[in-house]
Amino acid sequence: MSDHEKRDATSGGAGGVSGAGVERGERGAGGAGVSGERGAGGVAEVVARGGPRAQLVFLTTALRNNLASAIEYRTSFITQLVGMLINDSLWVLFWALYFERFPVLKGWQREDLFLMWGVITFAFGIAFGLFAQVLRLAELIAAGQLDYYLALPKNVLLQIMCGQVRPANLGDLLFGPLLLMLFVPLSAEQWLWYFVASSLAAFVYLGFFILAGSLAFFLGSSEALANGIGMTLIHFSTYPSRIFSGGTRVILFTLIPAAFIAEVPVDLVRRFSWSDLGLMFAGGVGFFVIGAAVFHLGLRRYESGNMLVLRS
Repeated sequence: MSDHEKRDATSGGAGGVSGAGVERGERGAGGAGVSGERGAGGVAEVVARGGPRAQLVFLTTALRNNLASAIEYRTSFITQLVGMLINDSLWVLFWALYFERFPVLKGWQREDLFLMWGVITFAFGIAFGLFAQVLRLAELIAAGQLDYYLALPKNVLLQIMCGQVRPANLGDLLFGPLLLMLFVPLSAEQWLWYFVASSLAAFVYLGFFILAGSLAFFLGSSEALANGIGMTLIHFSTYPSRIFSGGTRVILFTLIPAAFIAEVPVDLVRRFSWSDLGLMFAGGVGFFVIGAAVFHLGLRRYESGNMLVLRS
């Protein structure tokens, strides 16, 4: 994740689902999601019936359609994917050079730092590669563009999350496991906990960005504020939390939960303990539940934008 990519991510990117559409059959370049031609009616009926299984069916179908739609633009898809792999490699190269000069950093060695970046990139890829429209939540709310999603079968938040994929951030999704396969030997059990911890870290990203975006329900046009809050988490999560101490560490476990992305997953994979797993589960699920709760609380205050916007 380069600095340019981070700024682009928090501004919502391009393509995909944009606005409150009036035709369910039209698809954006970034994702068919909830509006794709392929099976849209069937998916809507499944969601309407509700239940965890129905939501899971909708989720997998929407992601499959989104990815198929993105891959249609093959040259652009591959270019963005490869570009992100190069960007991530440059970040890791910087830290590799640092550890050549300073082999130990607060008890961490180079392999621990590589493991941290493996978690960060994989989690980032899940959160903002597969569920990229979360980045545009404040914009959609402030512009009154939730009307389209309110007309669809519930769950509204899930419909929004599944609205767009970002090919560039799918490069992050690939980079994490590739980095570890090349430079950090892991046992089969450690691979299991790596994927568990990274997935929970993705929930931290998603919950935090949903929370930040939902501020638009209460503050009106607050895209800049939401972007700034999100960038704070991204920046802190790309540095080892061990370098901070005192009150700053408390903040990194509470107000800015970067430690659940940059530290706890590394401890869990390196030296598994049930306490670390419980802490990671509490952080991942807890922040996502908080974000979703604030979103649904704000949704009660939402006022329609009375807009007719074609989903192009």
